[in-house]
Amino acid sequence: MKPTILVFGDSLSAGYGLPQGRGWVDLLRRRVAENGQAFEVINASVSGETTLGGRNRLPAALARYRPRALVIQLGANDALRGQPLERMRENLIAMVKAGRAADARVLLVGMQIPPNYGQQYTRKFQAAYAEVARAENVPLVPFLLEGFADRRALFQGDGIHPAVEAQPAMLDTVWTRLGPMLAGLR
Repeated sequence: MKPTILVFGDSLSAGYGLPQGRGWVDLLRRRVAENGQAFEVINASVSGETTLGGRNRLPAALARYRPRALVIQLGANDALRGQPLERMRENLIAMVKAGRAADARVLLVGMQIPPNYGQQYTRKFQAAYAEVARAENVPLVPFLLEGFADRRALFQGDGIHPAVEAQPAMLDTVWTRLGPMLAGLR
């Protein structure tokens, strides 16, 4: 049985609006295979997911898939709904701890948001990921959309979800931390 990488995210990881098999998690599956790494990649991402929803779903997913690596990419929908950041932080910490308790190495993937809710909320939102990563001593990808967030042509018509052409960049951004993490797993 192959060890599992479990990706637990929102629409950005679920491949919202993309043709089947074209999201960054699908590309991750291919990269792992091309590198000769014996991992199964499971995408348990759900469009619209919040950190609370993820926290509630995670125990069953950990029991079912028994991952060796857990990629948590949640929080953007909390911000879009103006949720209290302390709750988001608590939920992320609980998910990191649950992943560890299930013997998985955990990677936290952060986001940034536009200043619609004010500069203070925007700064605190971004800082929450670094705070969780530091407190829980897990690797952090600071911003999933690094390097292209300001390039409108790389987004779908809604201006929120990255287009097919952006998916390789998303994978490369995650891979900077995930690749080294996987090297130590078997």
